[in-house]
Amino acid sequence: MIKVLFLIHDLGQGGAEKVLVNLVNNMDLTRFDVTVIALFGGGVNEQFLRPEINYRTIFPRMIPGNSHIMKLFTPRQLHKWFVKDEYDIEISYLEGPAARVISGCNNKNTKLIAWVHCTMNTQKDVIESFRNKEEAENCYNAMNKMIFVSQGVRKAFLEQCSYSGATDVLYNTVESDKIITMSKEDACELQYKKIGLIGVGSLKPVKGFDRFLRVGKRLKDEGYPVHLYILGMGPQQKELEQLIIDNSLSETVSLLGYKTNPYKYVAKCDLFVCSSLSEGFSTAVTEALIVGTPICTVDVSGMKELLGSNNEYGLITKNDEESLYAGIKNLLDNPELLKHYKDQATVRGEIFKVDQTIKDVERMLVRMISED
Repeated sequence: MIKVLFLIHDLGQGGAEKVLVNLVNNMDLTRFDVTVIALFGGGVNEQFLRPEINYRTIFPRMIPGNSHIMKLFTPRQLHKWFVKDEYDIEISYLEGPAARVISGCNNKNTKLIAWVHCTMNTQKDVIESFRNKEEAENCYNAMNKMIFVSQGVRKAFLEQCSYSGATDVLYNTVESDKIITMSKEDACELQYKKIGLIGVGSLKPVKGFDRFLRVGKRLKDEGYPVHLYILGMGPQQKELEQLIIDNSLSETVSLLGYKTNPYKYVAKCDLFVCSSLSEGFSTAVTEALIVGTPICTVDVSGMKELLGSNNEYGLITKNDEESLYAGIKNLLDNPELLKHYKDQATVRGEIFKVDQTIKDVERMLVRMISED
């Protein structure tokens, strides 16, 4: 069997964390001995790991300022402390601290992979969890291969970081059959007499929920019977709550918090909205396609791969608030166009079958070993 380690910061509510659980749960465990290590425990996605997956945490809970603390030690020191066993392949699943730790492996027989989910548009993005640019480039160049979740994520990274190794693009694993089944459950919190606009993600600035709210206010003030739903939790919660109060949106917006089954809400809303400033390859948009909900999104990495370069499967606007507003308004003013994108979402959702994405990953891992 091939021993594979996935190291991740935590198994919290994020899309990458959910995708990792989907991936390891569906791998062939007669061929792969899979271990997942989270630097910090307590994540909501821990509960969904199959019991056959070897799982442990380094620290039981998140430590404030952990990235700065870890910079006090070298990657080799961190790897020695955190990774106790030897593996055929070690994978940092998410950029940053996990990549820094994996790069410290000094076993020449172990293949190293960095799996990048976020779009790094600036030098600051690349070096944020490292001491400096030189350390970041040394750590990433210690990898035998880098995997990216979309072509846009790969392009952005290679423009900002001098990396000379092999690269590949592998799309996220999404459990489509399970999502469709769960989407049929009741969602009693929804107000079905209004047009439901929904966004899903951690409540943090990069997700752009503040501009989603401002767009919602404009639509409400113009007489559109809309209701906005936001699923997620995070550090921006109080700021968004105050924005709702300041703009008299209490009857128009529902912050529903984190939900283990977001699909039943997404499936029953009229439009999925992605207002993010940046994405890698949006798990939430992928899931919206699977349940057949029309999509309006700003132009961030992965969207043209998901929705087509000419808006075949959803509406992509420029990445600014005014364009997002105009796009949503256009769909609300043209019910036949909204219906078209609902039909197209269902068609596009068919390509995200779990079997294919798992096979692609397993073939890549076997090739890594056979290269010797």
